[in-house]
Amino acid sequence: MSTIPMPDKRPANPHFSSGPCAKRPGWSPEALSDAALGRSHRAKIGKEKLARAIEMTREVLQVPADYRIGIVPASDTGAVEMALWSLLGERGVDMVAWESFGSGWVTDVVKQLKLDDVRRIEAEYGALPDLSSIDFGRDVVLTWNGTTSGVRVPNGDFIPADRKGLTICDATSAAFAQRLDFDKLDVVTFSWQKVLGGEAAHGMLILSPRAVERLESYAPAWPLPKIFRLTKGGKLIEGVFKGETINTPSMLCVEDYLDALSWAQSVGGLDGLIARADANFAAIDGFVRKSGWLAHLAQDPATRSNTSVCLSIVDDAVTALDADAQAAFAKGMVSLLDKQGVAYDIGHYRDAPPGLRIWAGATVETSDIEALMPWLEWAFQTQKAALQSA
Repeated sequence: MSTIPMPDKRPANPHFSSGPCAKRPGWSPEALSDAALGRSHRAKIGKEKLARAIEMTREVLQVPADYRIGIVPASDTGAVEMALWSLLGERGVDMVAWESFGSGWVTDVVKQLKLDDVRRIEAEYGALPDLSSIDFGRDVVLTWNGTTSGVRVPNGDFIPADRKGLTICDATSAAFAQRLDFDKLDVVTFSWQKVLGGEAAHGMLILSPRAVERLESYAPAWPLPKIFRLTKGGKLIEGVFKGETINTPSMLCVEDYLDALSWAQSVGGLDGLIARADANFAAIDGFVRKSGWLAHLAQDPATRSNTSVCLSIVDDAVTALDADAQAAFAKGMVSLLDKQGVAYDIGHYRDAPPGLRIWAGATVETSDIEALMPWLEWAFQTQKAALQSA
């Protein structure tokens, strides 16, 4: 078997994981030197840092002034679960899903909350479901960007301004890289470890005035554990949205999030972050168009994610294989790139179709994406040569 020549240039940063994602350019542990370590999060310094994290989130994400922003436990999962368990049940709900995390929320609502009036509006990996079939007289739960499929909603135009139900949106791989239409969203959740490359285990919960009204006027039929409770005596616990967290946060992680937000402001805020992610996607897309063996999993160009870019291997020699062999081929490529130290953690999500998933969010440098592309070619040709010689 002939040896495929390796590219000359390597990415300066090989971190292309879809979560936790790459730290911001230039990051080092020294960025956390001002962390309030060993101090109570309820002390003045702790409260000030948590409140600053909330306000900087509002500034960078351009969250409306009358929306509440809270720091909650258990990452994006915790934030979504808080919304589902606290808000649903007042009326019927449409669950909209087109990849694994959205499908997970369907499972929670159907099998754990066991709501009776649930409609499932779903699509296979690579496509959006029929958004026109959603009934916004009901509550609606959806992801903005499908992290495991690379399929996103192009905008919020499909959501009516005069909706009767609430829209609950998992935006964890969209926030800070895609423009969220807050006027159309009543609950928005995300986690620190995605687009801004913060540390894991902390979630963000953003509530519209309509969501607050629901919380204060509706009490679910089921008991809520302390970690989910957002009201007391029928009133919103306002402290949660001023930095008085439900449980103890990591002040080291808080400092890291503040550092990431400061960096975000330095690159032009939301517009700058979106531009960086768009440039990264464009570099990948240009290579895909020329490759002849790669294709986007997202079928419609208008729905392709600029963060979690999911790719299928469409070479005839690979598509002729069964599903297990196709998955093994993709894993072989991923392993080759990992061993060379040029790309870490770019395999497809375990429930997704076989292929590659490259994180292109704002903390990734376009120069590193560009340097990675020839290595994809090398890994593919090397793996194909091994397949043909087997």
